[in-house]
Amino acid sequence: MGTAERRGAPRAGGVQVTAQEAEETDRDSPADEAEVTARESGVPADKVGRDVREQQYYRPLWVEEPARRRRLPDPVRTAAVRAVLLIALTLIQAMVAFLCTMAGSWLAFPMVISSVVSTIAATWGALDVWVTRQVWNQRHGVVSMPSSTARALRRERRRARRQQRATERAQARIRRRGGAGQLSHS
Repeated sequence: MGTAERRGAPRAGGVQVTAQEAEETDRDSPADEAEVTARESGVPADKVGRDVREQQYYRPLWVEEPARRRRLPDPVRTAAVRAVLLIALTLIQAMVAFLCTMAGSWLAFPMVISSVVSTIAATWGALDVWVTRQVWNQRHGVVSMPSSTARALRRERRRARRQQRATERAQARIRRRGGAGQLSHS
């Protein structure tokens, strides 16, 4: 891809590439840069080439893009991992129970019983994810409803912070006055 194709092409951040930047990116190697630098400065090309080759150029391997969805809260993620492990174990047990039944093994009956118990546990795990998510949303104010307890908690915290700042300001005012206005000197 030549310089003409790169001019005006948007970068990762949406910034336009200038002609000079496009020229700089067109250079094939540090050795080519060394030749250009040597011609411009009058220094022997072999000395400049060595210096350029010794330098490390920082080039990011990837450009981070903002996440499309926010990360799950820690308690919800923990419950989700637990549920996935329970479901995976249940599927493995069900497959073993099926294969043991087909083979006519004595292990078929215990595996069927354990598969039923695992199915109940996996259902509980999936419900646990849902309940944990609902509780987290309710407590941390993601759901904006009049019944949200998070709104009242935030209101209380704001009120406490305001009161604390007011007392700190009053104490600072007393200290600035040099203790004037105090009723006793104890």
